[in-house]
Amino acid sequence: MSRADPSTFDLPVERIRSGFYTDAYFNNSKRILEAEGRHPRVVMQVFQRHSAPLGGIDEALAVLEVGAGHRGADGSWVSGWDELDVRALAEGDAIEPLETVMTIEGDLSLFVHLETVYLGCLARGTLVRRKLQRVVEAARGKAILFFPARHDHWAIQSADGWIAHVAGVAGVSTDAQASRYGGEGIGTIPHALIAAYDGDTVAAARAFAGNCDPNTNVTVLVDFDNDSVGTSLAVAEALGDDLWGVRLDTAGSLIDKSLADAPGSEDERRGVTPELVRRVRGALDDAGHERVRIVVSGGFDEAKIERFEAEGTPVDAYGVGSALRRGENDFTADVVRVDGQPRAKVGREERPNPRLRAVDDD
Repeated sequence: MSRADPSTFDLPVERIRSGFYTDAYFNNSKRILEAEGRHPRVVMQVFQRHSAPLGGIDEALAVLEVGAGHRGADGSWVSGWDELDVRALAEGDAIEPLETVMTIEGDLSLFVHLETVYLGCLARGTLVRRKLQRVVEAARGKAILFFPARHDHWAIQSADGWIAHVAGVAGVSTDAQASRYGGEGIGTIPHALIAAYDGDTVAAARAFAGNCDPNTNVTVLVDFDNDSVGTSLAVAEALGDDLWGVRLDTAGSLIDKSLADAPGSEDERRGVTPELVRRVRGALDDAGHERVRIVVSGGFDEAKIERFEAEGTPVDAYGVGSALRRGENDFTADVVRVDGQPRAKVGREERPNPRLRAVDDD
């Protein structure tokens, strides 16, 4: 079981050690324990309440490795990592509600100030990993493009991008998301660039293709005029072999022009639908553009992807954004043993897990 090196996460080490990101009551606890010379050897048990793939565990362990310890008499940092016995599951391990995913045994004063930070790593990482696993499975091997950056605070992009990477997504949209594994963001021609070319998608596409890195997969949004079939054909004819794919992103409030005569209610025809994809695919193929891929985005989640796949929709890749940040996977840490004696609060008894591995063995 290989774990990521702590340097992967570019942690703000001094601020973590100082308690800058920590709930004040944990910082106060560390200060009191050290002032009173109290060094109880505890077992801290960490768990959550969902069936999920575990995410964020490597970053949580990195926080412990760089942040456990105390200040010496001269103010320098004295690491306490080697004094802890830490056992944990691995990134991506399937976990059940209330299952212990990590234990930390050692002097509580060495790591009590880190609880806020390592639990946050696990909560965010597992939420994103759970959402990603579901959409990846629903896509049945087709590429998932990770597009949630605009739906959340910029500061979490690197962490989310790392989880996306280890979960197996095909690409992320920002360099920050790709920073922890040495990649870079990818993307299509945005609506803003098309607008800047007076709403001329072909002109914007030519400009983009002529100025991007030669290795870029040129993919063009084709919904600016709400005519995905017509715009796809125009772009394919204009760019030829320079075009990698088209991206359908029709708003959920609109019915694409090509679906004006399609069967079904208005609600069934709004947004990106399987029938819209089929019509774009058919038009491209009939015009000799079989090699042009189709990417779809706009409100895609596990259920919508499953519906598209069940209908055999000719999609090559799914762009998924806001659906990946909804929900929660909150983790809890409890002291369950002190100096060898049971000390768990009522309802939080110790739950040993034989699946845990000693981190020093990895």
